[in-house]
Amino acid sequence: MFAAWRETRSGRQQKVGTLAFSIFAGALVLASVGIVPFELALAGGALAVVLTNIIPTHDMYDSVDWSIVVLLGAMIPVGLAIESTGTGALIASGILGLTDGGSPILALTILMVVTMIMTDIMSNAATALVAGPISFSLGQALGVNPDAFLMAVAIGASSAFLTPIGHQNNALIIGPGGYHFGDYWRMGLPLKVLDVIVSVPLLAIIWPL
Repeated sequence: MFAAWRETRSGRQQKVGTLAFSIFAGALVLASVGIVPFELALAGGALAVVLTNIIPTHDMYDSVDWSIVVLLGAMIPVGLAIESTGTGALIASGILGLTDGGSPILALTILMVVTMIMTDIMSNAATALVAGPISFSLGQALGVNPDAFLMAVAIGASSAFLTPIGHQNNALIIGPGGYHFGDYWRMGLPLKVLDVIVSVPLLAIIWPL
């Protein structure tokens, strides 16, 4: 009898897991092909998981780390303030101005490093918005292909590894994983260094300067 119960429970868990995976995969497909925006697709997937009782409503509320939600909400105006006041652009243009007329590889490296620093305190979208025009202007000023500089911004803006506030994914795992602020720095700094070492030569090869 106990074996039959375990088999029934195992079969139900497998069906629930398959259904959850199908919902998540369907949301990703809808977002990937552009049928619905990514945010709406994931929100719809989460709603479907609740409606199908894969995750009960009370468990859904209990599993949300509300302190992270507050943290992310509080960081939005900080990023907007840096962007709207021109602080980010001033810092980036000041540092990048030191390479004007110098080595394009050095300029590319500094651009990526500056973008990586900015994205740890701003959202990746705001960082790309600030550093994108600077990268294009820098490429033109040096008389080289600006595509490599634009791609450096894209890579740098996606490399928010040093802080839990650099990206929402970093913030979401800090509670469940039991991480501290310093854990991001210790693991993120080697990743950033490796990112620069690998990306700069490849950018110069794929998009010749």
